Amino acid sequence: MLNAVILAGEQPVKGSEHIRNKALFPINGKYMAEYVIDAVRNASGIGKIVVVGPEKELKEYFHDKVDAIIDSNGTIMENIRAAVNYLGYGSNLLICTSDIPMITPEAINDFVRKCEEVKGDLCYPIIEKRVNDVKYPGVERTYVKVREGVFTGGNIIYANPVILQRGYEFADRLLKARKNPLKMAWILGFTFMLQLMLGTLSIKRVEKKFSRLMDMKGKAIISEFPEIGNDVDKPSDVKIATSYLSEQVSES
Repeated sequence: MLNAVILAGEQPVKGSEHIRNKALFPINGKYMAEYVIDAVRNASGIGKIVVVGPEKELKEYFHDKVDAIIDSNGTIMENIRAAVNYLGYGSNLLICTSDIPMITPEAINDFVRKCEEVKGDLCYPIIEKRVNDVKYPGVERTYVKVREGVFTGGNIIYANPVILQRGYEFADRLLKARKNPLKMAWILGFTFMLQLMLGTLSIKRVEKKFSRLMDMKGKAIISEFPEIGNDVDKPSDVKIATSYLSEQVSES
């Protein structure tokens, strides 16, 4: 059984700052975070679902849709820590951002299954550029060239909360640099940065280094579901999400 954490800290969609929290950004008559909540609730093996963010703002909209709304508006890792303090250490966590409205239960189930197969303590999804381009042509993402191909990162994490407790500070540094692959590589060491620049860095080498630094088993999970990585943070993303979700409704 997994507990789910949905991160909904205050951050607007660029160009729509009148809505301070993108979790409350409406897409086709439904708040962005609702799509994520519904997908998580309909995934397999999910226990409690909590939303972390400004409680007063979120409670009005989501209090009857989740098990708890946890008041926290710090960094990503501070918000995760608040969730862990509430949920405890008895179950592993599925951590999602609230700005991936195209996420589906099937994508979540596939990711979790692969995480459990490799028995990882901390698992992070990566998606090949060609897979993303086929399903969402024109979407702008940050890509990294490694030995195995060109990948972008996802917006969900599978984690053992005990491991998180042990490595908050290091994980916080990596998360703050997540939009800058070279900065992330520099945190892991000069050799990593050089190999990344040359395109010779391998996924396995990153896994080994990360696992050693945090004293746990870290795994990169290659996902065939690009919706895991397509967050909505600018007008072009809103347009694509609105169109895609409209098509899904008309097909159902």
